Amino acid sequence: MINGSLLRDAIISGAISIANKKREIDELNVYPVPDGDTGTNMSATMSAAARELNLLDDSVTVSQASEIAASALLRGARGNSGVILSLLFRGVSNGLNGLKTATCEDMANALELGVAAAYKAVMKPTEGTILTVARLASVKAREVSKSTNDVALLWQEVCDEASATLDRTPDMLPVLKKAGVVDAGGKGLLVIFEAMLEVFKGGEIIKAENDSAISIKSHENISTAVGDVDDVVITFTYCTEFIINKKEDGKDASVLRAYLETIGDSMVVVEDDEIIKIHVHTDHPGKALERGLQFGALVDIKIENMREQHQSRVRDNKIKAIQEFVPVKPEKKFGFVTVAMGSGIEAMFKDLGVDVVVSGGQTMNPSTDDILRAIHSTPAETVFVLPNNKNIIMAAEQAIKLADRSVCVLQTRTIPQGISAMLAFDETLDFIENRIMMTKAMERVSTGQITFAARDSEYEGYSIKKGEILALDNSKLAFTAKDVTKAAMKLARRLVKSDTNYITLIYGADVTDENAEKLQTMLQSRVGDKIEVMLLNGGQSIYYYIISVE
Repeated sequence: MINGSLLRDAIISGAISIANKKREIDELNVYPVPDGDTGTNMSATMSAAARELNLLDDSVTVSQASEIAASALLRGARGNSGVILSLLFRGVSNGLNGLKTATCEDMANALELGVAAAYKAVMKPTEGTILTVARLASVKAREVSKSTNDVALLWQEVCDEASATLDRTPDMLPVLKKAGVVDAGGKGLLVIFEAMLEVFKGGEIIKAENDSAISIKSHENISTAVGDVDDVVITFTYCTEFIINKKEDGKDASVLRAYLETIGDSMVVVEDDEIIKIHVHTDHPGKALERGLQFGALVDIKIENMREQHQSRVRDNKIKAIQEFVPVKPEKKFGFVTVAMGSGIEAMFKDLGVDVVVSGGQTMNPSTDDILRAIHSTPAETVFVLPNNKNIIMAAEQAIKLADRSVCVLQTRTIPQGISAMLAFDETLDFIENRIMMTKAMERVSTGQITFAARDSEYEGYSIKKGEILALDNSKLAFTAKDVTKAAMKLARRLVKSDTNYITLIYGADVTDENAEKLQTMLQSRVGDKIEVMLLNGGQSIYYYIISVE
């Protein structure tokens, strides 16, 4: 059986552990393109929960701890892996709802609900991923719960099954076998589960490494997570101050100083002929006062619980931050939120009527809460959200259930799709008509992307070296190259069809105006006058060129 404080510490430990190992998990990603890597996204998602849980005292129940964790994970979810992780914990929270403590049967039931919630949210679940690892671990939990009441033993079996399943993921997904790696999301889940196990077995919260994204001490030595308003470490609980009216034959204050050093820190001892003024941080203020009585009468005694003050201050700041953000009232029928990166691209979306641009995209996946705030900042009854990246769609869809207004997430996977959808909007049409028109428009667009390999990789028959130029045809690897301009020219011509009317070259921050104009001239001469080649300085990172063909 586990209580709330144990579950709280276990989840915090899981958050710290995946933060420590996020780069190791990122390296398991098979796709060589720079992206919002799995380890980074899962770490950011778990960190959101850890920050909330770190504010809870030991009286918390398993129901409260799991609910607070699930809520924070949902809002902090980044990338598809982060969203799936948040849904697993949401199901777990539902399974532990109303419970003060949890038995093995409760934990098995909670895991089953978590797996069900995650599978339900994925349109086409793929076996050999985090979903498989979670599902088979859940099956093992149910089996073990029938023969033991020891949660630590049950969780050990859960971890063993998760590990064994993870080792088999290359046999389930050929792309993993070719790359010689296991599934990154499954590995991340195992890292979290194993850290939780150590706490369930009576161990301490894992220590954060210097370069990890989160730093949380144990509840015997509390500090807040990086990102909280007051980032301090409180070693001792009570700030103790008092003045001693010295006896006529009083002892030397250095003796008192030496004693106080053994029970606290942050000590100040000031002495004159008549008084000794004491300030010390300690867990035993009574002992400090008792020893002080040996030197004279005590006056002006002041004892304050610094932990409670600090937690109250952090809670007040969080409440203030929430209160300061007030959703705007609708002033129009339709509004738009899009995710984009690059000043030129952001400006284009603004010109097309987008109300709020969320900064992000490849390598910078915004959280559900980032998107939710953008929705609430849009003064419209119905808000269309354009993620423009396949790894942001699920996070955007989670915002639907949290929003105070109607939200429609169009599944735009690229910037050109988002632009085309916006161009298709007609304010004279109703919601359904616009959704259909915008969806059809985005589906007609072909997108080319010129980027670079973030890692060495064996992918789709290519032996790719880090830094090599990659050409993506509608997000699929088309070919590799050595020269950016030649690659962009080849890819653009590949995308052109018999009915093509427009080609837009959106060049990034690492391409000069001169080179971009050179490409435009070369491409225009090759495709002829029937196709218009347009040029836009997008200012985006990661992609040298984003090519839109319509």
